Amino acid sequence: MGLSETANPLIHVENLEKTFDMGETVVHALRGVSFSIQRGTFVAIMGPSGSGKTTLLDILGCLSRPTAGSYTLNGTLVSELSDNRLAEIRNHEIGFVFQNFNLLSRQTALANVELPLLYDGVTRKERTRRAQEALEAVGLGDRMYHKPNEMSGGQRQRVAIARALINNPSILFADEPTGNLDTTSGESILALFGELHRSGNTIVMVTHEREVAEHAQRIMTFRDGKLVKDEWRTHEQRNWELKSLAG
Repeated sequence: MGLSETANPLIHVENLEKTFDMGETVVHALRGVSFSIQRGTFVAIMGPSGSGKTTLLDILGCLSRPTAGSYTLNGTLVSELSDNRLAEIRNHEIGFVFQNFNLLSRQTALANVELPLLYDGVTRKERTRRAQEALEAVGLGDRMYHKPNEMSGGQRQRVAIARALINNPSILFADEPTGNLDTTSGESILALFGELHRSGNTIVMVTHEREVAEHAQRIMTFRDGKLVKDEWRTHEQRNWELKSLAG
């Protein structure tokens, strides 16, 4: 195994279960899942439709609660927190990047990135400064005042990434982040994730595509609600450096 999973992991789940009552049947989305993720790791969670990967991401992102088992994030047992406390964790510990970008169409890139700070009561001047820095960090310093419909898909996803990073979260969750992008734009986003990882960010990315997962240093494969393979990749096996150069 690559990194030690024993000392103060950022994420630790143990015997995680998630069931859904569908009337006459009960769907077991997760079946006794246990693992740890260390700070600074780039992890890909992959598997076919129905494997449990999206359900797991919802739990890790504090959007859903497990039916059984425990989930500890950054030393806090979040699986037992109140809804209000979970909302605080989402706002300050977690950044989300979605397949569909989830941007406000009538707002500029700058305004979209500022949004999480608005909820936190940050002054307008400070919001603008931090949002400008975040957009510059993802290569959009010249597109701050453009609206989503004036941008390419790849640029819109970069805005979403800047927004996810604005509160300096402990972890960045990405759900099929290249799913709505063409090949070139998708590779540029994966190269950006590589840069963010090298600068110290922890990234957990859900994907059903093996070639996307191969940009991560660790690939966790799920099937029928179980973790069936946990693979660490060496530096030589990973290809995001090559793709970054090619892009």
